[in-house]
Amino acid sequence: MTGVNLHVLPAGPIQTNAYLLTAPERGEAILIDAPGDVWAEVEPILQQENCKLSELWLTHGHWDHMQGGAEIVRRTGAKVLAHAADRILIETPEIMERFMGERMNLEAVKVDRWISQGEVLPAFGLEVEVRHVPGHCPGNVLFYFAVAGAAFVGDALFNGSIGRTDLPGGNFAELEKSVREQIYTLPEKTVVFPGHGPRTTVAHERATNPYIHG
Repeated sequence: MTGVNLHVLPAGPIQTNAYLLTAPERGEAILIDAPGDVWAEVEPILQQENCKLSELWLTHGHWDHMQGGAEIVRRTGAKVLAHAADRILIETPEIMERFMGERMNLEAVKVDRWISQGEVLPAFGLEVEVRHVPGHCPGNVLFYFAVAGAAFVGDALFNGSIGRTDLPGGNFAELEKSVREQIYTLPEKTVVFPGHGPRTTVAHERATNPYIHG
């Protein structure tokens, strides 16, 4: 993406990837996912590039992707976008403590806009397609920047793996179906940016992923 910088910021207890997109010439920035304590990494980049964080896009509502969201909103006033299927997780995150078996002092995040399959979001003068990819989590979505050939997919698909489906709301058959229909149908050269671990490509995963073959 011409004029847009991508900062990959693993953060939080299990090194969840946050992706900070900045456009210094426009003074704009968007953050995809907000793991715990990520603000400490985001703030100096915003200052250095003289950008204002306008929006926080959540790929899904699991605790490790939204743990730092409330702090981000307080400090920046960023508008939050997420899928309504994960509303209960985002607005009442204490329910995640029940199946995690520990107190994590999670703070609810106020969502300003609920997004859905097929929506097109404006970002840096570009169009970004929203695709719903449930199975790991009911509200998992991906954000596809067609011009850049990049898809930010949350925990639906990893390099050589997939998101776990044994948590509440998870379903392997549903994940398999949505990966095939919503990720593997993207152009083969599309770079896939997952919620954990290194990037990959649609072509690589279709050919070699041991869990969901193309």
